[in-house]
Amino acid sequence: MFTDFFYYLRSCGLKVSLNEWMSLLEAMRLGLHDSSLTGFYYLARMLLMKSEADFDRFDRAFLEFFRDVQSFDELPKELLDWLSRPIKPREYNKEDVDRRFAGLDLETIRKMMEQRLRDQHERHDGGNKWIGTGGTSPFGNSGYSPTGVRVGGESRHRNAVQVAAERQFRDFRQDTTLDARQFQMAFRRLRQLSSRTEGPKDELQLEETIRETCDNAGHLKLAFDRPRTNQVRLLLLFDSGGSMWPYTQLCGQLFRAVHQSSHFKELRTYYFHNCPYETLSLSANYWSGEHIPTEKVLHDLSSQWKVIFVGDGAMALSELTEQGGSIDYYHYNQEAGITWVRRFVARFPHLVWLNPIPENQWSYIHGRSSIQLLRETVDMYPLSLEGLDAALKRLMVNR
Repeated sequence: MFTDFFYYLRSCGLKVSLNEWMSLLEAMRLGLHDSSLTGFYYLARMLLMKSEADFDRFDRAFLEFFRDVQSFDELPKELLDWLSRPIKPREYNKEDVDRRFAGLDLETIRKMMEQRLRDQHERHDGGNKWIGTGGTSPFGNSGYSPTGVRVGGESRHRNAVQVAAERQFRDFRQDTTLDARQFQMAFRRLRQLSSRTEGPKDELQLEETIRETCDNAGHLKLAFDRPRTNQVRLLLLFDSGGSMWPYTQLCGQLFRAVHQSSHFKELRTYYFHNCPYETLSLSANYWSGEHIPTEKVLHDLSSQWKVIFVGDGAMALSELTEQGGSIDYYHYNQEAGITWVRRFVARFPHLVWLNPIPENQWSYIHGRSSIQLLRETVDMYPLSLEGLDAALKRLMVNR
């Protein structure tokens, strides 16, 4: 009966496979959807969506496809206003309430709810019949009933068989900022596996071992092959301090995600403040940490390294364009900061800049001139799910 829904999801650009769809049908056969539309929604989203980025599109497709299904979505605004200001729950005898509403099935509850919506014309609280708050009615919120429909409010006893209120789906669009798990998933894109023509054959091949053992009359015969390892070398350059303080947690998540990704062939991390000059810091404490000459980094690393700058790029334009323009009063830079950025761009074809400031603010915030100059020099992407995805794709493209 849901075949049309499968094709509708596909028509909305959601890549639902047949295997995933068959898993959903099997889960429904087992009753995991709880015989409710809400249960079916959560079950379908869990089994069919591969990424949180697709949740918003799935929600919109679900609402559109099932728009004609009878529900309590359209409630009078006046009623919702009443229920948004609950009173303190009144005292009640739990056993009496449980006994009074025992045996009510979903169909009966729905009919009772519809009758209340037709008959109720004023606010009711603390009662046992009308849609209100703080009472023992099976309709409303912030009270107690062993069954019923929660309208607005928050779940307290988890007894409601249905929830009637405006649906508020979380926004999982691609332009949202990331958490640690999303960082780790995204960095899986940075893979360039080695061929199986180099190195020792020291990786056990389980399927081949089973096949060889069967062919060998059941006598164990181990099969080995050369492992395929990731050949990507990654250089991370973090802007540290100053205007980057508001993004410390976000950048920290990115840092941990990268360092917990053990599949890189080699990983190096250095720090700068606002823009790179003749030295880079080995620690996030740029001002007092140990430094390494920037020229040495450019000389020692081959052009095959992938490079990611992480910084807001918001600074006085003179810091990028002028000799002696460094924000540090005690540091006189012999060459402009943009000169060093251009050297990185010339040395490393696979280089991007991730900016934690939302992209829609780049053109008018403080530092917009420096951001614009950097964008003219290097490929800059917002530090969002969509931005990171595009940046990592760019790193894997050969120019």
